[in-house]
Amino acid sequence: MSLRDRVAGVDFSGARAAGRNIWIAEGTVTPNGVRIETLQRAADLPGGANAFDAAIPALVDRVAMLTEHVVGFDFPFSLPAALIDQDSWTSFARGFAADYADPDRFRDHCRDRTGGREFKRATDTEARVPWCAYNLRLYRQTWAGIRHVLFPLTEYRGARVIPMQTPAKGKPLIAEICPASTLKAEALYVPYKGRGDGLRTAREDILRSVTRRGLLSPVRGKLRDTILNNTGGDALDAVLSAIAAARIEDPKPRNDLDRIESRVYF
Repeated sequence: MSLRDRVAGVDFSGARAAGRNIWIAEGTVTPNGVRIETLQRAADLPGGANAFDAAIPALVDRVAMLTEHVVGFDFPFSLPAALIDQDSWTSFARGFAADYADPDRFRDHCRDRTGGREFKRATDTEARVPWCAYNLRLYRQTWAGIRHVLFPLTEYRGARVIPMQTPAKGKPLIAEICPASTLKAEALYVPYKGRGDGLRTAREDILRSVTRRGLLSPVRGKLRDTILNNTGGDALDAVLSAIAAARIEDPKPRNDLDRIESRVYF
């Protein structure tokens, strides 16, 4: 049973043109799976644009309004415990926002602490995510997500991040997810991002499979075309993120590592 009847999934980006690449899918949990009701780019949100400086605040504003939703984001919410000096995740997020004014400073700090090695969190291994939080391909996303999304949402907008924070009625519940982990859990993971008929067919097959398994209510018409024709796979990832959010049943931490390192739900 889902934590809430309403869910959203965000395919996130920390790129300069973040508004073009961030997609947010919102919907309702039904007996036939998640029914997607809206699917849009951050650039198309009120106040949004392609530029990072406009897209991220627009996204934060939108998520803050989703007071009855579980919202899944696909970026790392934390670091390995050995790299965290604070005694709580809330303090960590506050310190992260203060200490790392730019993404390179964040990555340099992690690499200095680890001698250049890349350590994963326990949940990364469990969920079979491809990279650690400060990997070259991911660190900008991690930095942007924690500093510019999670910190303002929790510090100023009342959102709660599970499993590190206790849910509150009438406040958004934010959860870390990974679309690839969801697909791997369902034995559906294949390459699906990019141009060409073969990759479009792969997106179509994934959409068909999650629908047949009752994870997603049937999508048709313009919504279906949007998902299949988005060559980057970002629109599909937002939908998969909403599915993962709907699969969350228990918001409590399972152990002490969950309390500080976060948990990838899939």
